[in-house]
Amino acid sequence: MTRISPPFRADHVGSLLRPAALLDARRRHKAGEIDGDTLRAAEDTAIRDVVRMQEEVGLQTVTDGEFRRTSWHMDFIYQLGGIDPTDEKLMVHFRNEQGELDFESAALKVHDRITLADTIFADAFTFLRDNASSAQTPKLTIPSPSMVHYRGGRAAIDRCVYPELDGFWADLTSAYAEQVRRVADLGCTYLQLDDTSLAYLNDPKQRELIASMGGDAEHQHEQYIRTINAALANRPDGLRVTTHMCRGNFRSSWAAEGGYDFVAEALFSELDVDGFFLEYDDDRSGGFAPLRFVPPGKQVVLGLVTTKKGALEDKDTLKRRIDEAARYVPLDQLCLSPQCGFSSTVEGNVLTYDEEVAKLRLTVETAREVWG
Repeated sequence: MTRISPPFRADHVGSLLRPAALLDARRRHKAGEIDGDTLRAAEDTAIRDVVRMQEEVGLQTVTDGEFRRTSWHMDFIYQLGGIDPTDEKLMVHFRNEQGELDFESAALKVHDRITLADTIFADAFTFLRDNASSAQTPKLTIPSPSMVHYRGGRAAIDRCVYPELDGFWADLTSAYAEQVRRVADLGCTYLQLDDTSLAYLNDPKQRELIASMGGDAEHQHEQYIRTINAALANRPDGLRVTTHMCRGNFRSSWAAEGGYDFVAEALFSELDVDGFFLEYDDDRSGGFAPLRFVPPGKQVVLGLVTTKKGALEDKDTLKRRIDEAARYVPLDQLCLSPQCGFSSTVEGNVLTYDEEVAKLRLTVETAREVWG
C-alpha cells in the first residue's frame, strides 16, 4: 500500500482551549437562550480563528481544536448505532500535583448491534478542510475502537445482543472500517486514533481494575491491537493514520502512570499505523527504552511539551531529551509535539490561551532547529 509522508516534525495532538466567547455560547445554548444555528455560528467563528492561529505559529497540520465537542471520545462513541449513554455514571479517578479529583462521566451501554449510519464528524471535518490554507494539512481526530470497550468492558455489552464478544469485535471493526473509508472520501489524508487504553494498561493499578471487572488484563492490549488493525486493513491509499496515547487528561490531571514497557513490543511491532504520538512530559511516562521495538518506517512523535501547566519548557532540555530518544530510534524517525491536547474536555487544562500559543510556537521552533 502506498502511503503519503510521515507525521510532520512539529505537530499537536488535536484539542485546543475553547475561547471565552465559545464557552459562553455553549452555556447559553444549554440554558435554552440561543438556538443550534447561533451556537454553530459561534463555533464557526472560533474555528476559523484557531485555524489561522495554528498557521501563524508555523504548524503544517491543523485541527478544529475539537471545538464542536464536549468530550474527545464520547461525542463520537454515542453516534455509533447500538450505543447509548446511560443514567449510570462512570467515575474516573484523576490526580495532579495538588491532590486528587474525580471526573464523573455518563457511562455507555451497547444495547444493539454496532453499526454506522451517518459519517461521524463529517460536517466538522469538511468545515475544517474548507477553511484550512493550502499550506495546512487538516487532521481529523477520533477515539480508537478500543475506547468503546475500555469504558465499560463486558458489563456494558448486552449479552442478549452479543453472547460472545467475537460478534462485538466484528461489528465494531466493520463500523470503524466504514468510517475510515468515508472520511477518506471526504478528502481526509490524516486521521488520528486517540487511545488512552494502550497507555493506561501499562499501569499495574489499571490492570488490577480490568481484572476486577472480569477482563483479561494481561492480554487486553493485544485484542485492541488486532481490532485496530482490522479496522485499518483496507484503508485507502494516501490516508496516513497515527495513534495518540496518554495516561488521562482532565483539568491538568492524569489517571494512570508507568512507562510503555508492558505494551511496547506488541504495540510498536504489530500496530499497523504510520506514527505514534507518545506522552513523555514527565517521570510518569517512564524512559525511552521501550522505543527500541519501533520498526523502521514508523514515526514516533515525542510529547515532551506538557499541556498540563503553562510554564514554558527550556528549549535545550527538549533537545537533550530528543537526543536521548534517538539512542533507541533514529533521529529521522522522531518528531515533536505537546504530550496531549490542551482541552480533552470542554473545561480545558489550567493554562491560558497565550501560554498555549507559546507552547505550540516552542514546539515548531525546536523542531526546526533539530531537523531543519
